[in-house]
Amino acid sequence: MPITVSTKINAPEELIWSCMTTPEHITQWNFASPEWCCPNASCDVQPGGRFDFRMEATDGSMGFNFTGTYVDVQPCELLSYNLDDERFVQVNMERKDGAVETTQKFDPEDMNPEDFQRAGWQAILDNFKQYVENLNAAS
Repeated sequence: MPITVSTKINAPEELIWSCMTTPEHITQWNFASPEWCCPNASCDVQPGGRFDFRMEATDGSMGFNFTGTYVDVQPCELLSYNLDDERFVQVNMERKDGAVETTQKFDPEDMNPEDFQRAGWQAILDNFKQYVENLNAAS
């Protein structure tokens, strides 16, 4: 059964989409805590396009590549992809009450408890929200 995380982002859909799909933005928010970073990212945001986001501990002690293939791309509304470990992820964006509700549903992996996975994905989504809202406020 998929795990769901969500947040409401106070920013235009176009900015949210750009931050979610542009490597220069992805490297600024794609980590769960200050002890982690995303030193590089690449993505070809179209059905069949590949992505590769490097995630590393800031002390260099560990890291991994988050990789997969986009399945469905509907700008400012929907982004879905298959991870290389064959899990499926779907991101929906919907304007509600003056904000954009951003919901991610993902298939859990078998190595970590679901609560741990939910907390990690929620932390990354919260970091994304903060990054986008700060950009929006600065413009």
